[in-house]
Amino acid sequence: QVQLVESGGGLVQPGGSLTLSCAASGSIFRINGMGWYRQAPGKERELVAIITSVLSTNYADSVKGRFTISRDNAKSTVYLQMNSLKPEDTAVYYCYTDYVLRSGVRRTGWGQGTQVTVSS
Repeated sequence: QVQLVESGGGLVQPGGSLTLSCAASGSIFRINGMGWYRQAPGKERELVAIITSVLSTNYADSVKGRFTISRDNAKSTVYLQMNSLKPEDTAVYYCYTDYVLRSGVRRTGWGQGTQVTVSS
């Protein structure tokens, strides 16, 4: 069983910053891609940022220049540094990972979600 545990969400004023983290644990042999998605009320879940095992990154246009994704392979953890936050960034943020189990089976997994609210 693989678990993804997120932390770091909360309430922040417009222009503020937050850092999300997501740690993977369990019978993981290798973690491939890791990333963050978000879902605002009444909207579909959307990609925010993703980082590959070789540290290649991709961002949604709406967050480029404001958000930075990074990972610590030794800790099986992915981070999302969010700066210059806007009210439209308000959403539940979900961690995502693409991994290979020790059995050789490849799977994808999601965190439980963490609320980010940007409001004055």
